[in-house]
Amino acid sequence: MKMRKSLLTAVIGTALTFGINASSYAATTLKLSHNHTRDHAVHKAMDAMAKEVRKTTDGEVRIRIYPDAQLGSQRESMELLQNGALQMVKTNAAELEAFAPAYSAFNMPYLFRDQAHFYATQEGEIGEDILESSRKSGFIGLTYYDAGARSFYTTKPINTPADLKGMKVRVQPSPSAIAMVKALGGSPTPLAYGELYTALQQGVVDAAENNIPSYGMSRHSEVSKYFTLDEHTMVPDVLVISTNAFDGLSEDHQKAVKTAALNSMQLMKTLWAESEKEERAKAEKIGVKFVEVDKASFVTAVQPMYDDVKKNNAKLATLIERIQAVK
Repeated sequence: MKMRKSLLTAVIGTALTFGINASSYAATTLKLSHNHTRDHAVHKAMDAMAKEVRKTTDGEVRIRIYPDAQLGSQRESMELLQNGALQMVKTNAAELEAFAPAYSAFNMPYLFRDQAHFYATQEGEIGEDILESSRKSGFIGLTYYDAGARSFYTTKPINTPADLKGMKVRVQPSPSAIAMVKALGGSPTPLAYGELYTALQQGVVDAAENNIPSYGMSRHSEVSKYFTLDEHTMVPDVLVISTNAFDGLSEDHQKAVKTAALNSMQLMKTLWAESEKEERAKAEKIGVKFVEVDKASFVTAVQPMYDDVKKNNAKLATLIERIQAVK
């Protein structure tokens, strides 16, 4: 652990030094951290955003991207952002639930009727309200990135919630994700994503849940051969920026960054669809079985989560009602 912290400090120190050197060439350099590889769709979308920002600001604002968790995990990167060592982070709505409660709406299972409803919510007033809701935590969201639908995968087919009974299911550190797995009869087990392959291989956990590209690109398809298309949640990735960094930009530069971010969201839709198709084909080629299910029993099983929200969280209940009303 000490070695990891020392290494992380050294990497960040180098990054900061580079940022200082870069300042002689650009008025502002925004450092962006994420935990995916360079060939991941979201990296490609953010790279396009960085190029657009540089072009539209005549090089006065530059976004330098650090992929592959070079600057730490998503949680570590968020801490660095709040400390001022980073300006931008690509994270996801599940982890942001700890910083701004409004993001927990995205973690409610079967909230969205379909992909069109999901997109309409993000791109409308509700989506912008949620992006702004974290300002008191020292950052705001710029845009959402499609991360598909999350489903369960394991070593046996899951056809109904009863099949999850007693299974140890890896979840993100999200209260909503934990509550969902409990409602479906499983035993939620928060675990770092980087440890999941070995945990699945050794039986530390029995199952996990994620989207198809992450399942394939992380090689989890090698150790969990059944992917159940229950599509319980649509949890977007979120690009966030420090409020100090954003408020420090001129109005024109703020507009340039926001516009480029929104454009990259639209590009991401295309990149994501291509990635999902490609990774599913690869998984099927190595023997993965994709299991179609009747979602009705899953929807019924998680209904107590909505009842609990109505009783104990008026703000979230109102937000959920607004989302359900989106056309």
